[in-house]
Amino acid sequence: MDAVQEGRSWGALSDLPGHPMMWVLILTEVVTFGLLLMTFAVTRAVHPDQFVAGRAQLDPVLGGINTLVLITSGWLAALAVEAQSAGRRLLARLQLGGAMALGFLFVGIKLAEYVTKAQAGIGLETDTFFTLYFLLTGFHLLHVVLGIVILAAVALSDSAENLKTGTAFWHMVDLVWVVMYPLIYLVG
Repeated sequence: MDAVQEGRSWGALSDLPGHPMMWVLILTEVVTFGLLLMTFAVTRAVHPDQFVAGRAQLDPVLGGINTLVLITSGWLAALAVEAQSAGRRLLARLQLGGAMALGFLFVGIKLAEYVTKAQAGIGLETDTFFTLYFLLTGFHLLHVVLGIVILAAVALSDSAENLKTGTAFWHMVDLVWVVMYPLIYLVG
């Protein structure tokens, strides 16, 4: 049931796909990630040598693979919305399952990166670069896990609104990573 059917007016949020409260959450998360990413960028300007040295210890290939994994996962989630709209619930659930599986792959790759860093003696307190690296990527990783849970929930209760609501969150997680990857792994 959408916001208009519920008898509430959500203003401009009423026109967005899914439940308007998810868009309030998404806006809050985008602002939070934006502030964290601005902190990273400003700190990089203050400590450029430390950030160049820290970035040299990251694996941009793994970060790039994770980018492709999340983009593909978001594509599958979008396809699931289309399939559900066409009355193909089983296909929609399979596509959500694929999106979730790719989410788990992202988690596995990110955890492997963390293990590699720990084995090299690099941790949250190594320096400012790695403090921000672990905080940003860890916060994002928590959102990936939450997104997987949300996708699982909407796969079980796959009304059009639920599916649009869950995939909206998942796309926010994708978008944040697409911005985060070049800022952390590539930009010098």
